[in-house]
Amino acid sequence: MPEVIYLDNNATTRPAPEVVEAMLPYFNEAWGNPSSMHAFGGHVARPVAEARETVANFLGAERPEEILFEGCATEADNHAILGVAAAWNQPGTIITSRVEHPAVLGPCLRLRELGHNVIEIGVNNEGLFDLEAYEAALAATPGPKLVSVMWANNETGVIFPIRKIAELGKAAGATIHTDAVQAAGKLAINVKDVPVDLLTIAGHKMHAPKGIGVLYVRRGTRIKPLILGGHQERGRRGGTENVPYIIGLAKACKLATAALSDGSETRIARLRDKLEAGLLATCPDSRVNGCRTCRVPNTLNISFEYIEGESVLYHLSDRGICASSGSACAAGSLEPSHVIRAMGVPFTAVHGSIRFSLSRYTTEHEIDITLRHVPEVVAEMRALSPFVKH
Repeated sequence: MPEVIYLDNNATTRPAPEVVEAMLPYFNEAWGNPSSMHAFGGHVARPVAEARETVANFLGAERPEEILFEGCATEADNHAILGVAAAWNQPGTIITSRVEHPAVLGPCLRLRELGHNVIEIGVNNEGLFDLEAYEAALAATPGPKLVSVMWANNETGVIFPIRKIAELGKAAGATIHTDAVQAAGKLAINVKDVPVDLLTIAGHKMHAPKGIGVLYVRRGTRIKPLILGGHQERGRRGGTENVPYIIGLAKACKLATAALSDGSETRIARLRDKLEAGLLATCPDSRVNGCRTCRVPNTLNISFEYIEGESVLYHLSDRGICASSGSACAAGSLEPSHVIRAMGVPFTAVHGSIRFSLSRYTTEHEIDITLRHVPEVVAEMRALSPFVKH
């Protein structure tokens, strides 16, 4: 089997060795229940409390109690959206974008089925959020409102003006939620400066394991529990705490903080730009999807016209290169990405989009190998394409 070159870090990341090391004692030594009254449980409760404080500091939260540990980011998104709507006790309006992750679009659809008004704001051909349409939607909707807009797009990496979105929403009396899964660890996040009420992150997108997410809930935000059956998380999310994964997430937050200050993201952006420039130069009829000056540093979404992205991915995988056609949660669908369609990408390119997403473990050698193989695969696929004149 060829060497694996992993360029699908927006789907999931390799758990950092330091994270795994921090978790291990909570599998085989300190394995007690932190909710227990005895000393063995208390011995575990203290590190959980310290981890909560670490995550709070990572997000700039005012106090640790604003951090809820959840099973994943999908659960946290669902909790934010469905929990706020449940607290209204009347129909309200949810304002979101057309390019959200399915973890946000899914609960919004459910609320529409239950009689709530759901408004989806569009993006332009660079994937940038339509602020004018958003302001109009805020002005036109009386009653309770929830805004749920992502911080950075998972497919294109495009960054939304979340501070402005939050400020406008708060001025209109809305509760503000942002899915910051693709921003956390790549951009500095400080909820003291950005007036969101709820914010979601996922451990496995920032070198912690799968199975742990966070919902930040600003003090005073009205929200109902989504999971009932226990007093954990101050009665807001039932279920015994996933101690090893909580510890791992806290360690990942510390590593991410260090990476944001040591220039790691600049190095990642340089490698991403090298990959982008090389592919545009060696693959005719290719185009970058999304704003090239307002995106997270690790993400490149590129379309190769006249061919199917799924076929390209299959042949790259045979060469040991792992990439994606978009959201991992929508993988396997033959429909073109809803994000790419919302941007108005031409028909000849909409099916040929590939997402390359790097991490702190990506090397220049891996980018060089990728730049050798991708043009070969694209040329092979175009030789078979009925849309290319031969």
